[in-house]
Amino acid sequence: MILFDSHCHLDADEFDADRAEVIARAQAAGVRAQVLPAVTAASWPKLRDTCELDDGLYPAYGLHPMFLDQHRPGHLEQLREWIARERPCAVGECGLDFFVEGLDAEQQQFYFVEQLKIARDFDLPVIVHARRAVDAVIAAIKQVGGLRGVVHSFPGSPEQADQLHKLGFLLGLGGPITYDRAQRLRRLVAQMPLEQLLLETDAPDQPDAGIRGERNEPARLAVILETVAELRGEPAEVVAAQTTANAKQLFGLADRM
Repeated sequence: MILFDSHCHLDADEFDADRAEVIARAQAAGVRAQVLPAVTAASWPKLRDTCELDDGLYPAYGLHPMFLDQHRPGHLEQLREWIARERPCAVGECGLDFFVEGLDAEQQQFYFVEQLKIARDFDLPVIVHARRAVDAVIAAIKQVGGLRGVVHSFPGSPEQADQLHKLGFLLGLGGPITYDRAQRLRRLVAQMPLEQLLLETDAPDQPDAGIRGERNEPARLAVILETVAELRGEPAEVVAAQTTANAKQLFGLADRM
């Protein structure tokens, strides 16, 4: 089975000591491709260098809402320049976070909408962070228009998922679905069209239930696959094939894998 980790922060400092080994473990687990979304402008060079370590690593550049204090309006023009020069597979990670206290909602909205416009202008998919903000994210996507992408670690309802599907957005599923307490999310996984789903780890964050409290890594995508297959009552091979095809199509990588 060929697996595709649609969201992994392999450039994070947590992997500096053993990044090569982490990549090797991922490949041994069947993970042949990973999308690495950026979080700040300062992180873009390291992310680019990390993606040069293996042919199966693909960069995305953006400005994450949780790092709002590090963003400047000038970074948006720099983002356009980086995208034009580096030709990444997506814009992101960007979005809205109404869970963390102290993050100015108006500034978040400004950076998010501007990045959506950049994604539209470059005809690239967008990788969206939406925590307690799915309705606001949907409204922004509708406002800008002409977009496609993924809402990673999807936290919403079936109705919101359906709206996003109609707008051309897939749903990223990772560690949270492995916890028994996540009953609403687990029911959602069971009923959504397989064509709308992507697998992700969000490593080093969001560890699955089997490694609770530990550093996550892309090799754990196999656990996410097994959980999705079990919840849907479908063979793991079917889920792997379709979610990998979904990722390749969304990120424009069909000819590169």
